[in-house]
Amino acid sequence: MVDFTPSPLFSTERLSRLHRALDDINNDVVHLTALPDTGLAHDHVWISRETCPDWVARLPKQSQMQLDPETNLDYQAACFRRAAQSGHTPDLHGILPISADFPRGGLLVSAIEGRSAQLPDDLPAIGEALAHLHEITVPPVDERLPLASPCSPWTAMRDEVLEQAGYLDNAPVSDSARRRIDTELSLFDDDHELAKRVDSQRCLISFDAHPGNFLITSEGKAVLVDLEKCRYGHPGLDLAHASLYTSTTWDPASHAVLDTATVVDFYRHWWASRYTTDDVMDVEALVATRRAMWLWSTTWCAKWLSLHHQERDSLAQGEDWSAALSEDRLIAHVEDRARHYLSASVIERVGDDNHRLAHELALT
Repeated sequence: MVDFTPSPLFSTERLSRLHRALDDINNDVVHLTALPDTGLAHDHVWISRETCPDWVARLPKQSQMQLDPETNLDYQAACFRRAAQSGHTPDLHGILPISADFPRGGLLVSAIEGRSAQLPDDLPAIGEALAHLHEITVPPVDERLPLASPCSPWTAMRDEVLEQAGYLDNAPVSDSARRRIDTELSLFDDDHELAKRVDSQRCLISFDAHPGNFLITSEGKAVLVDLEKCRYGHPGLDLAHASLYTSTTWDPASHAVLDTATVVDFYRHWWASRYTTDDVMDVEALVATRRAMWLWSTTWCAKWLSLHHQERDSLAQGEDWSAALSEDRLIAHVEDRARHYLSASVIERVGDDNHRLAHELALT
């Protein structure tokens, strides 16, 4: 269930300031508990309420999408509002205004009583949650803002990956690992037919669907609790993020190494939750987006290793990967994972896993 071990970075004085700020929004708050520091983008505080269900305050440390504080709050609020239609995300209840005490503001969302995902047992529940998210009706183009909905999601993904790949030159990457990454980056060489097929399958996606972002309720329902980066794109990016080695071994609470058969079953379960037996799975697009999501994650590791030693942004604007924003324990864990994922053995492993998955899915 919920871990109430408080974060030492969240002082009693800061909790008191938050309590005062919440009094202006809701007078039902009776107790605040800072939750463990488990992510690089937010602090979390459990809000115990006297007569109503509890909330959680999501207080940004930074914007992973390089947005200013006000735009970042608007974006995240839109993520929660739209994803709520899936029935597998927390509801949004309010916005904590930007202030001197909380220069990036915050969101107030439903508190979810649940445990960490245990793999592979909870993969079907995660697949169903994602299927419900992906089934949400895509609004007309002029109603999609503020969420990102590029003309070509495939091209936008390529541009993000290639921008992050620029950090590989200064990252701890062996020559053999770099050669394999460069080979994998050829995925984005001009292929208009693939881009057209990926772009034609647009839906609301999380873009951060790794298993550590799910809680499993007592009824076995998977709830996606982190909705900072939703956008309109290909659902294969979410399926990849939920089942890649670089995702399933990221969070210690949900750590697992999945074999190919388990991942194939996960894709098939998601497919059966969304489509009829007459529909044909576009295996090439699913595998291409899986490779793209892995490349995004791997190049992000190079970016983080290059930037986390920087001083924190004193103006609290936009993106900020400074280690000063998180506990030493968390930073040590992220550094360990980033270096591991950039190792030649892992890069070769994931590439081979994706090749086997493509073969097995093609047999469905």
